[in-house]
Amino acid sequence: MVQLHGKFKAFVNSRWLVFVCAMWIQSFAGIGYLFGSISPVIKSTMGYSQREVAILGVAKDWGDAVGFVAGSLSEILPTWGILVIGAVLNFVGYGMLWLIVSQRLPALPLWALCIFIFVGTNGETFFNTAALISCVQNFPKSRGPIVGILKGYAGLSGAILTQIYAMINSPNESSMLFMIAVGPSMVAIALMFIVRPVGGHKQVRPSDNSSFLFTYSICLVLAAYMLGVLLVEDLVNISQPLITLFAVILIILILLPIVIPVMLVFFSEPTHSMQESLLIESQSEEAGKSEQDKTEVIFSEVESEVEDDKSLEVNSLSVSERQKRIAQLQAKLLHAAADGAVRVKRRKGPRRGENFTLMQALVKADFWLIVFSLFLAAGSGLTIIDNLGQITQSLGYNDSSIYVSMISIWNFLGRVGGGYVSEIIIRDYAYPRPVAMAVVQVIMAFGLFYYAMGFPGQIYVTTVLVGLGYGAHWAILPAAASELFGLKSFGALYNFLTMANPAGSLIFSEVIASGIYDHYAKEQATLRHQISGSMLIKPLRDEDSLTCVGTICYSITCGILSGLCIVACVLSLIVVYRTRRVYTQLYGSST
Repeated sequence: MVQLHGKFKAFVNSRWLVFVCAMWIQSFAGIGYLFGSISPVIKSTMGYSQREVAILGVAKDWGDAVGFVAGSLSEILPTWGILVIGAVLNFVGYGMLWLIVSQRLPALPLWALCIFIFVGTNGETFFNTAALISCVQNFPKSRGPIVGILKGYAGLSGAILTQIYAMINSPNESSMLFMIAVGPSMVAIALMFIVRPVGGHKQVRPSDNSSFLFTYSICLVLAAYMLGVLLVEDLVNISQPLITLFAVILIILILLPIVIPVMLVFFSEPTHSMQESLLIESQSEEAGKSEQDKTEVIFSEVESEVEDDKSLEVNSLSVSERQKRIAQLQAKLLHAAADGAVRVKRRKGPRRGENFTLMQALVKADFWLIVFSLFLAAGSGLTIIDNLGQITQSLGYNDSSIYVSMISIWNFLGRVGGGYVSEIIIRDYAYPRPVAMAVVQVIMAFGLFYYAMGFPGQIYVTTVLVGLGYGAHWAILPAAASELFGLKSFGALYNFLTMANPAGSLIFSEVIASGIYDHYAKEQATLRHQISGSMLIKPLRDEDSLTCVGTICYSITCGILSGLCIVACVLSLIVVYRTRRVYTQLYGSST
């Protein structure tokens, strides 16, 4: 009995249990990706034009991007406090939106709905902060897989919530807003005392490889299953009991990772000696790394003095030989400085690959190149995601939720695959990580161009390629930012970069997409009036809800966004050219 109690205590404090529960929170945290499903009912109920719906979408995007408050509070509040705040924001914001859309409260101005959707979606930043901080602290040696999997589940949450809503089969379309208000908040409250940094051994264990492999396998099976279910629902008219069965299987797949902490705690022998040896080895590695860091600081100080010397002889040397050459130059410079023969010029500010503050990064061209590249490409992807409900309706599809779920699945795969492929690019070939960003931006440009040309199956091709490309940005960007600007102020740097996403959507969705949509909607409405011969009917008013039908509604928009993604690709390649030397130093020469 005592042994069972000890194992149960170890299970509660297992870092793998924390990780699995964080995955469950993230499975319901990506509420912003459901805007394409809820925007049609908001538009029809409130009588909004497409421009007004786009304004709501921008408010949602800013709520999802402004994470400074959550990041600051995480330094002074426990993890459960962060989750409680996120749950309250989510419940209040989307709860008020549900009350208004379902007409349980009187209609309020557009600005009031923008505030509610901003507040509700901002709760997602608290869920993300609590999950990521807890798991990164528990797995300090496996940050890449941890962040990729958690962000992937957040991207897949739109498809997960859509399937659960289909199982509920509510006749009231506004009830999805109620589910969004209640579901994520309930999951966060239920798990708020489990998701936290835990004490104990945190180094790499032999079981970690197999555990991560099992987790990745579940991710791929989950994505394949969701894609298969969506295709079946799109092509075949299935019954409600079968939809319920699909949702039950989905819930089982989401719960399946709990097998990992159960097996590790209850069905494996403790390996205290192995843990101690690993800990000692890790400490020695950290000590050696600190000495290496000191050497690299000296190397960087002197290298900055000769950085302008671009002779072929110096550039042809290997990293070790170049370090030896600069060490010799350092000795000569210090000796000459001691004799008063020369003045050693001190470097101003950090160089690429070192720790930057936000203010130091803001004066660097590389940082702004990344910002504008993200502004153009990720802003274009988010514009498609936010307008997907209207895009599918303009093509004659009645159920937009299927395509919202599909783009969530490809978003998930893009995040998981983007991090994996970019890691291969830098570790096997020592190419700068922004190379991967340039590649996915070309993929997005092709998907948008495919829609603009009106080719067959355009909605499927566009959702696949835009979902993959958009999701990959959020796996590649954090790693690239940490490599180029360091980890010291990574939170501030990353949150600033993510603000480029809604900024792009603000312009592309509210100005370009909705402006073109409303223009053709008015033309079609006027033409219908003329054809019906009702010339005596009162003219169209600005507050009338307009609907555009046909490929033309978004083809011009997609053509413009495709060109913007190409420009973003060019900016990413400029970053590649400017930072290739940093990656050569970090990962060795390319092969």
